[in-house]
Amino acid sequence: MANSPRNTVAQGLLLLVWACAGGAAQASPELAKQKNCMNCHAADRKIVGPAWRDIAKRYGSTPNASAALAVKIRAGGGGAWGVVPMPANPTLSEADAKRLADWVLTHR
Repeated sequence: MANSPRNTVAQGLLLLVWACAGGAAQASPELAKQKNCMNCHAADRKIVGPAWRDIAKRYGSTPNASAALAVKIRAGGGGAWGVVPMPANPTLSEADAKRLADWVLTHR
């Protein structure tokens, strides 16, 4: 019974879900580079915008931090880190914005 078609399908689906989730998490540095986030941000130093580490420290313990950062990534805005506003990224999907936000919050 261990090798029944039903078990094989279930194992395959679990493997697929695991692979997709892992791929999404690993894609964030590449996604940040692809979406030009690296033009203004770096892991441990301010360029134009704040360092990923500083963002994670400020917002990491905030309830719903990932969702709030994802909105900020797409909508842009100013005032939180200085006078230079972050440009909006309206063509970035909500899923990619969430993926980037989750990744930024890992820099604590």
